[in-house]
Amino acid sequence: MLELSPGLMIVVLLIFFFLLYQLNDRLYKPLIRFMDERDRTIAADLEAAKNLSSDSDDLLKKAQENLDAARAEAARLRQEAIDAAKAETEKALTEKTAELEKEYEAFKARLSEEEKALSAAVLSEIPLIKEALKAKFTQL
Repeated sequence: MLELSPGLMIVVLLIFFFLLYQLNDRLYKPLIRFMDERDRTIAADLEAAKNLSSDSDDLLKKAQENLDAARAEAARLRQEAIDAAKAETEKALTEKTAELEKEYEAFKARLSEEEKALSAAVLSEIPLIKEALKAKFTQL
């Protein structure tokens, strides 16, 4: 039936230990080293991602501050342009009003002169008009 052979058992035991040693040396240690290296790489990548995230947050804040400053500057420039346009319009309006006032005064002076001339002409014609009216009344 079954016989136990101590020599065969020792050989199998030696082969078993040799196989364990070879598996450990060629498979398990490199596999564990690879897994440890992968864990370190993942941890380093996560740390780099956190740093980049915080850097991007800082850059985002700076960009937002720059945008706010640019918007404020644009609003200031726009207001300055509006104020300058208002001042220029006000100046042009004042000049045009003064010019129209001068023209109006000149027109009034001409009108007054024409009124005086017309009045003088009518006054000089009054005796003739009286004579013409008398002649008309006498004909009636």
